[in-house]
Parts: sequence; C-alpha cells; structure tokens
Amino acid sequence: MSRWRPPSTEVASVHITRSGYDKLKAEYDHLWRERRPEVVRALAAAAAEGDRSENAEYIYRKKELREIDRRVGYLQRRLPDLKIVETIPTDRSRVYFGAIVELVDGEGGERVYRVVGGDETDAATGAISIDSPLARALMKKQVGEVVRVQLPGGEVELEIVAVRY
Repeated sequence: MSRWRPPSTEVASVHITRSGYDKLKAEYDHLWRERRPEVVRALAAAAAEGDRSENAEYIYRKKELREIDRRVGYLQRRLPDLKIVETIPTDRSRVYFGAIVELVDGEGGERVYRVVGGDETDAATGAISIDSPLARALMKKQVGEVVRVQLPGGEVELEIVAVRY
C-alpha cells in the first residue's frame, strides 16, 4: 500500500532567467549561511531557559527553523534542476520565454507582462509564469494578434501591441 503524500508544490517548468536564478541562489545562501545559524542560536538560548512546553520563544523558534529547513530543502532540490535561458530568440517579433509583452484589453487598458519561469513569478512586477494560462495563450504570437484567455476574473480578449526582449 502506498503512503499518502501531499500535493507537490514543485513548479512544472525548469526554465528560469539568469536574474531569477541568481535571486534563488542568493536566497538559499542567505537562509543557509546567515538566517538558519541565527535561528539555531536563538533556539538554543530559548531551550536553556527551562520548561519548553510554555516557552513561547522556544515554540516560535522551532516553527521558524522548520520553515527555513523546508525552504532550504526545496531550494537544494530545485536549483540543480533549473535551466538558465540566456539566449534571445532569432524571431524577436514573437512571444517566447523571457519576452516582455505589452497588451491592450477591450476597454483600452494597458498591461505589461514578462514571461518567466515559475520560480520567479511576481504579480507586482508583471512577471508571469510560462506555465500560466496567459503565457501559454501568448506563446508564439506576434504584434497585432488577439488572444482570448480565461483568467480568474473571467475570459478576456487581449491584443499584443509590443514584444521586446
């Protein structure tokens, strides 16, 4: 009988930009070399205070250490699998990995997205995963083409007005 495992939190695509890889590597280095040793020292100090069952500092530090170890473990497994994409496609008029795409919706609202790896998505900066429905709809399209895509807010029609790398 197989054991139950939680759904994977791993990202499907192994592609990543150089800047995305460098950020993940820096996060790993910071967590492993700086943050984890700090938390271990604080945990040891809290444990030395006595009764651990009612020691809020000890309980908090144990939880913090588990979260750091979970993230470090993920990064240790993920970083070696990533493939850094540094080349620009020969056909720069079409949307491929790494493209910055300017779109206009039906009401004239402008949106700018960059197609990146799943590990480096950031809604605040417009970095969308290559695995997302929007990025999949945009792939290999060019300026002037209209795409229809189902987003969480409903189906939208978007026109590509610029593609750059």
